[in-house]
Amino acid sequence: MSDPQVSRASGDGWCETPQGRFWGLFGAAGLLIHDPERGVLLQHRVSWSAHGGTWGIPGGAKHKGESDTAAAIRESHEEAGVPALDGHDIEILDLYTVDKSGWTYTTVICRALGRLEESISDPESEELAWVPVDQVESYPLHPEFAKAWPTLRKSLG
Repeated sequence: MSDPQVSRASGDGWCETPQGRFWGLFGAAGLLIHDPERGVLLQHRVSWSAHGGTWGIPGGAKHKGESDTAAAIRESHEEAGVPALDGHDIEILDLYTVDKSGWTYTTVICRALGRLEESISDPESEELAWVPVDQVESYPLHPEFAKAWPTLRKSLG
């Protein structure tokens, strides 16, 4: 029988590239969920994490062979308690990928098709909040999320 901890963490580790050091041996992905009534779900990152104290989206390291979409949905469930989405709860709108010389981060942009309830479900989240789209930039954002936000916002429709 395989150890679930080994499987769960198969992509955990730092990846060194010419553009810096990034978390996720196989890249990383996050889920930008837009609820037209409430805004987007943001995660306040704990102080001990990379860029702690900033706001971003639930996301993290991809497992070996895992698709960007599957990783983003899994991470959203692990970090924000969003139910393990089966494709009926969300509509995928777009993918936005940043390549850091061989390491990639993909934001899976989606629309909630019903009311999704969030809850802090691991130690990486200090707080979770549904933030109106026009207020996102007023938060102290993770630097990479802040750079991507203007492009991501356009994909929300």
